Amino acid sequence: MAVGTGLLDTYFKITERGSTVSREVRGGVVTFVAMAYIVVLNPLILGSFSPEDATAKVDVLGNILPINQVAAVTALVAGLMSIVFGIIANYPFALAAGLGINSLLAVTIAPQVTWPEAMGLVVIDGIIIVVLALTGFRTAVFNAIPPELKSAIAAGIGAFIAFIGLVDAGFVRRIPDAAGTTVPVGLGIDGSIASWPTAVFVFGVLLMGVLVVRKVRGGLLIGIVITTVVAAIVEALTDVGPSMGTNPKGWNLSTPEVPGQVAGMPDLSLVGDVDLFGAFTRIGVIAATLLVFTLVLANFFDAMGTMTGLGKEAGLVDKDGNLPNVGRALVVEGTGAIVGGAASSSSNTVFVESASGIADGARTGLANVVTGVLFLAAMFLTPLYEMVPIEAAAPALIVVGALMIGQVRDIDFSKFEVALPAFLTILVMPFTYSIANGIGVGFITWVVLHAASGKIRTLHPLMWVVAALFTAYFVVDPITNVLT
Repeated sequence: MAVGTGLLDTYFKITERGSTVSREVRGGVVTFVAMAYIVVLNPLILGSFSPEDATAKVDVLGNILPINQVAAVTALVAGLMSIVFGIIANYPFALAAGLGINSLLAVTIAPQVTWPEAMGLVVIDGIIIVVLALTGFRTAVFNAIPPELKSAIAAGIGAFIAFIGLVDAGFVRRIPDAAGTTVPVGLGIDGSIASWPTAVFVFGVLLMGVLVVRKVRGGLLIGIVITTVVAAIVEALTDVGPSMGTNPKGWNLSTPEVPGQVAGMPDLSLVGDVDLFGAFTRIGVIAATLLVFTLVLANFFDAMGTMTGLGKEAGLVDKDGNLPNVGRALVVEGTGAIVGGAASSSSNTVFVESASGIADGARTGLANVVTGVLFLAAMFLTPLYEMVPIEAAAPALIVVGALMIGQVRDIDFSKFEVALPAFLTILVMPFTYSIANGIGVGFITWVVLHAASGKIRTLHPLMWVVAALFTAYFVVDPITNVLT
């Protein structure tokens, strides 16, 4: 085992993990670029420009979260939690507002309570997650997952992030219900790549694929930069403009234009605007408790599955697929929900896009520190990083997805009690847009098939517990309707 010199190298074990400082810095930058869209997307999911907007996300009292304030706290919490996770856990897994939880807050929870009360439920969720991690329960569950299921989780995450990239770039689009077809999605617009942004995305995929094949150092970062330049040239020549829901051929989220202003002071007034127990009074203890249960289960396994996949991809796991010192990492990750709720940015969790930085060489928490610093800078430099369109970053997700799907080589598909749970885990993640759903289906199927095939003694007791919890999770709405 190589031993490095210097405080930075010794603390982060850079040489020991076969990396270098420059590779960690580059990986941290790639991860930031791949996930910086969250500072644009999270405000669009949680926030609104005005309560009078037709699409405004209002709470039970008709209040909104202002877009600019949500953007500021999104960058703040992502920066702080990524740095803390890197320093304490020493893994290159960056944190930001989780897409599943923020959508749940905007669509399901906020209409029943006020925004501060909704964020209070997120804080409670985080406290429970941290307690479960501190007691060792979360680590025990993590280690109880069979190696084949861990490989399926990693492969499923690869399929999931590739699907995210395809959808974000407009390569795959939802077919409107008015089309009268049972097919939910299709290629581009009317079956063809009919927009300049999607064409730029295709160029980016091919470019990054070539760079990876040629083993060019920093290939993903170089590819993102070149694709962004190409996107800016295309926008200057064609004036495509943003999509904004009315222009399907426009750029999704960010338009690649050189900004007139590159800096500004962030508005952090949402920090601390949280009500811990108001929801229990407003909608009742049972209803609020069921909402917390949903948040906990989604948070618990989303992060666990993501860390499993990222750890395997980075080569940081042992022969059983377990991450060393994972308990420490799970505690810090759980704290992301507490901090995110307290700042009204929603629960922060490990981001699957960290795989982009890992694919570019990141192996330690130093990469996370770099990503975190860039997020903190993004609070002040929003216009500058917004010129990188999602169509330029999404190709990296496709390439990384192709790398991660290779984990299927560790799954024995000749045993059907292994094959079906693994297959469903891989399939359900992208099709339901949820890592937790894929893990849940995989757990339940694994337990049922192994019990039915006479291998009940091979099942860890925690597998039964988790399968039962996921069964309750999948039927939580009917339970809520009965009890409330």
